[in-house]
Amino acid sequence: MTYQGMRDFVRALEAAGELRRVRVPVSPRLEITEIVDRVVKAGGPALLFEQTGTAFPVLIGAYATERRMALALGVHHIEEVADRIQRLFQALTTPKDSLWEKLSLLPKLAEVGSYLPRRYRGRRPPCQQVVWTGAEARLSRLPVLTCWPADGGPFITLPIVHTYHPETRARNVGMYRIQVLDDYTTAVHWQLHKVSRRHYEAWKARGEKMPVAIVLGGDPVYTYAATAPLPENVDEYILAGFLRRKAVELVPALTQPIEVPADADFVIEGYVDPNEPLVLEGPFGDHTGYYSLPDYYPAFHVTAITCRKDAVYPATVVGIPPQEDAWIGKATERIFLVPLRLTFLPEIHDMELPVEGVFHNLAILSIRKEYPGQGMKAIHTVWGAGQLMFTKIALVVDAGVNLRDYWAVARVLAEEVDLRTDLVWSQGPIDVLDHACSQMGFGGKLGIDGTRKLPGERLLPPLAYPPVDRTQLTLEALQADFPELVEVNLRLIEAGIPVWIGCFCKTLPRHGIELGSRLARHPAFAGVKGILLLDGEMPIQDLGDVFWRFANNTDMRRDSRLVEDEAGRLHLVLDASTKTQELDGFARDWPNVIVMSEEMIERVDRRWAEYEIGPFLPSPSRKYWPLVRGEGAVAFYAQPRT
Repeated sequence: MTYQGMRDFVRALEAAGELRRVRVPVSPRLEITEIVDRVVKAGGPALLFEQTGTAFPVLIGAYATERRMALALGVHHIEEVADRIQRLFQALTTPKDSLWEKLSLLPKLAEVGSYLPRRYRGRRPPCQQVVWTGAEARLSRLPVLTCWPADGGPFITLPIVHTYHPETRARNVGMYRIQVLDDYTTAVHWQLHKVSRRHYEAWKARGEKMPVAIVLGGDPVYTYAATAPLPENVDEYILAGFLRRKAVELVPALTQPIEVPADADFVIEGYVDPNEPLVLEGPFGDHTGYYSLPDYYPAFHVTAITCRKDAVYPATVVGIPPQEDAWIGKATERIFLVPLRLTFLPEIHDMELPVEGVFHNLAILSIRKEYPGQGMKAIHTVWGAGQLMFTKIALVVDAGVNLRDYWAVARVLAEEVDLRTDLVWSQGPIDVLDHACSQMGFGGKLGIDGTRKLPGERLLPPLAYPPVDRTQLTLEALQADFPELVEVNLRLIEAGIPVWIGCFCKTLPRHGIELGSRLARHPAFAGVKGILLLDGEMPIQDLGDVFWRFANNTDMRRDSRLVEDEAGRLHLVLDASTKTQELDGFARDWPNVIVMSEEMIERVDRRWAEYEIGPFLPSPSRKYWPLVRGEGAVAFYAQPRT
């Protein structure tokens, strides 16, 4: 199924009972975010805000459930896409002996050819029904959202950014956030490791202005394709054509030498001049749940804005998970499992990227194990496989373990992992949005092999851990010896998983590792294999929140230790506390958690009935207020501010 722009997708969502219209005026500054944060976390419908202070409505939450994600991709279930990829690869790669078998490939090859993007043949493309150029091409015409209180300004959050290499002409269609600086200028977040960043460097080497087009809307498949982790020089519009079973039709932009989809809702045409100084971009409340802090990025200059007559402005909000992007990520997890198996990891059975790991912090894999060391091989392969290279923590278990059942995964790890032999530390590329590594974009990684060991893999006799006595691990039992402890979570211990979670008041240098080492050597912890420590005043009884904070706040090489007790048993200590210059020698600013302002929460509370969305939903932000340190995007400064 294909959609002729966002308006067509709105009709499909509405027909499926997946959309509510908000007919009263709502501000794109913070108010839409606060409404959407409540609705998405509650699993509510997509929302169409019809009165935004501009001529255009805002569609948001359109991808925020598995069903809506499937609707966007034109299928009943996302697994259907993976099955199509599997069948296509099998047809193309299975050896053909006879002439008739080879001829049978022709229809399949013709099908693949039909997915290639082609030139639009009509007179006036829908995306150019309305045209503004020069002084009329004002970004303030669009309902661009300011999402969070400490954001550096309004951000276009679902931009499909088009660039191409000046020599090879290879196109990149990627999703890079766009901060509006004024009516005619934006910053483009082309971060390290991204293809458009390499295009920018190539244009810079030539000393030429770089044509850029920012597309919004069109077939919702375009938005997904822009997020997909395709290899460099593979055109995202081939994937889009495959997903929609129809080629993407492209037209030349009006003021720049670049092509755009004919059915887009909006096209912002312009250029980046690599000879200009970079501009300050950010802060931005990011998908990690923390602010990404200001940095310098290229400036984009608007030369034209074009749109459909019935254009709908698509947007999303990111922040503390789960948010809408979780479902886009889940689609990628399912769709790209087959290519991962066919290119890098033939032994992979399944993969899970937990929402709490915000895509790049945690990957869980199951494999069909055939030989000793294959679990470790899979871990190292993950760290070298496309965008999986950013993975901080890689867990591997055997096929047959349900990766969606985190309790089952934890029990397998507790049973199978020998801390002496089944952990591997490394370092390498980390997503630049990660705030915990000491050097931006480069940090520590941990791999854990939880597969059953084959003959020859167990070279040491097993360590004997005594049964855990939970009564000795309570806050009351421990606080006399460890007065800095303020809270304990024993849910894993009570489930038979020997991992203890605690929260402490941090006052000493490297306090987390130091405290964890003392705990590991305490007799009460003799049977405990893992000790996870957090700081702050927020309760730690929600395991999802605990592991979200843990995944964000650790550099796995710096913040983990194997500690040996008097009996020779090993205990893994993990320090997920905040890091500061004063106590940890941490030389980067530490970001704040993203929460909404009290003023906006109260405004949305008062107006909730007006929106006619459904029963009242409380603000998720209130839960996280105890984690916020001061005002603004920075929680702790690496250097004193004057």
